[in-house]
Amino acid sequence: MEWQPIATVAAKEFRDRMRNRWVLAVALVFTAFSVVIATLGGAQQGAVGFRSIEFTIASLVSLVIYLIPLIALLLGFDAIVGERERGSLDLLLALPITRFELLLGKYLGLAAALTLSTLAGFALVGALMFKPLGWAGLYHYGGFVLSSVLLGLAFLSLAVTVSVLARDRTRASGLAIALWFFFVLVFDLLLLGTLVLGGGRWGGEAFPYLLLLNPADVFRILNVFSLEDVRTQYGLGSIVPPALASPWLLGAAMLAWIVAPLGLATWRFRS
Repeated sequence: MEWQPIATVAAKEFRDRMRNRWVLAVALVFTAFSVVIATLGGAQQGAVGFRSIEFTIASLVSLVIYLIPLIALLLGFDAIVGERERGSLDLLLALPITRFELLLGKYLGLAAALTLSTLAGFALVGALMFKPLGWAGLYHYGGFVLSSVLLGLAFLSLAVTVSVLARDRTRASGLAIALWFFFVLVFDLLLLGTLVLGGGRWGGEAFPYLLLLNPADVFRILNVFSLEDVRTQYGLGSIVPPALASPWLLGAAMLAWIVAPLGLATWRFRS
């Protein structure tokens, strides 16, 4: 494996996203929604403005779970299938670059664009929170932003996998949206429905660990258990065992969600 062609492909992907203002647009979306939620999230309780870091993170978790996976999937669903439809894939593979190097380069370029837009979008909120919350609050906020980046990279891996498996852009886009619905909306409903129908007899003990099969739930647990008040607000303290709440275990699970889909995409792209 040569790093020079990987870096060249990654740089081109990143420049393309910068050129079409994609990074700027996503950063502005993150900034606008984050500022509104952080400042007005307590309006229904009669409070406006920044409150505690616990309340701010709890308010932003829902935004991230809905928005970042969708953006990541839309960003990467045509990474490979788009090149195939345009007829440029064969031309790229005729160059001195392997399929793995091409795939990894595209992923890294898209990941850099997604990471930059996420960090830029949340930076203003962090700056606004510095005075009322201080360094301790920003420390926890930084952990939240880092987990948001990892969530985006996990769904970007799924998007690239879809791009390799799909035959055309139409099917790839449909699969990307289906993945978003499944992981963000349907997965938890299926688990809860199973528990309710079984009266708690089916999968009750395994339920917390089944949450690791969904990167959105891994992100949620990471942030729910980072602070006591957030954990209490979500009411999951008695459901998720302390062993599962380990940041190292959850971080490893999130990294697995980044690496495993890329491994599948690489295997399929080479065959």
